[in-house]
Amino acid sequence: MDWANYLFGFKGRVNRAKFWLAGLIIVCWMMFLALLAVSAGLGGKNGFSFNVDDIFRAFDPDSYRSLSWAGLPALLVKACGTFLFVWVYVAVSIKRLHDRDKSGWWMVPFFAIPGLMSQFSDRLPDESYWVMAAGLIVFVLYVWGFIELAFLRSTSYPNRYGPNPLGKTHARQGRDSGSRSTRGWDQQSELDIVPHKAGPPAV
Repeated sequence: MDWANYLFGFKGRVNRAKFWLAGLIIVCWMMFLALLAVSAGLGGKNGFSFNVDDIFRAFDPDSYRSLSWAGLPALLVKACGTFLFVWVYVAVSIKRLHDRDKSGWWMVPFFAIPGLMSQFSDRLPDESYWVMAAGLIVFVLYVWGFIELAFLRSTSYPNRYGPNPLGKTHARQGRDSGSRSTRGWDQQSELDIVPHKAGPPAV
């Protein structure tokens, strides 16, 4: 397997098993890098951890007001680690969307919008109907994206992003290759009916 393209590239397709494997790899990297940071004395009083929300704090001006020179080394390690983990997650997720015959731009409603909504939700009015409606829509998008990426099967046909990673070669009926051999057994085409001819029996 091409590990570089699998973890960092945006082309091709990956199935459900490789999507879950990438999640496990990210968690192991997080634990390892956090352990190194704590061993180097970067943990401080609150310890050291990585969170996907850290990537969205970069878009929040309030997050820069509490920065200090003393916490700069820990901040740099956290920023580099978070960038690496989010890159791998987005790269594998885009290839998983390709596996579902969907564009990688679906990561915007599935990942970016829910993350930004979570980051700025405490600054939105609590009793506004449009905020409640937006929150419900974002939640539905998040759940839909998780189900799409983690649980739904690959398309069994070769699509615009490449062949099926599981090795199946069935074509999409009505769109892709029209060869009968790739569409499975067609009962109607295999029936050979010989018309009956009326006449006297042979003597």
